[in-house]
Amino acid sequence: MKNICLQVADGVAARLLRVAGLLLCCFYLVPVMNAQPDPTNAPAQLQTATFGGGCFWCAEAVFQRIPGVKSVVSGFAGGALVNPSYEDVCTGATGHAEVIQLKFDPAVISYEKILEIFWEAHDPTTLNRQGNDKGTQYRSIILYSDEAQKAAAEKSKAEANPHFHSHIVTQIVPLTNFYPASAHHQNYYNLHANQSYCQFVIGPKLHKLIDKGVIPQEKEK
Repeated sequence: MKNICLQVADGVAARLLRVAGLLLCCFYLVPVMNAQPDPTNAPAQLQTATFGGGCFWCAEAVFQRIPGVKSVVSGFAGGALVNPSYEDVCTGATGHAEVIQLKFDPAVISYEKILEIFWEAHDPTTLNRQGNDKGTQYRSIILYSDEAQKAAAEKSKAEANPHFHSHIVTQIVPLTNFYPASAHHQNYYNLHANQSYCQFVIGPKLHKLIDKGVIPQEKEK
């Protein structure tokens, strides 16, 4: 009888030990299973910037080459006409300007730094004109998405103004709608580098900005 009791006791003890082990595993595993993902592994939260400084092909080509800028889309903003075409905007009657909208990683490049490049990439002192491109659609304009961008744009404009021979005429206005241009106008310089406008206008601008250290030296292909 004594042996039977010992065997029963041993069996109960073994089961208790197994239950205790399972409870301990749950105690340690549940917090791990409920833990939030490591924020260092989270995808970057991209921000948006929208502005224009003449032909959007030029601006697009410049900012495609800036580290931290993840995408650049050419389009129209600042006017009243809904879904304007390129031909509509070329009339100068829509109120829209040729602009680019870019997505950037603020961990790599700040909005303030993007504005610095914006001032370098065009002449913000010529009203409704960049080079031979004339009309309100070619005006210098910053379209802010929130009050923080508005404040940054106004501060940047004030700081840049003394560095130009004439007063900066760039508009700073809220962004209401952005309308992407047709596919033909996207990634234009990269796809049409041999086209005359690209060779005689965009190419020299890129080389000038490379020489000034505004954009990185392009790698040889």
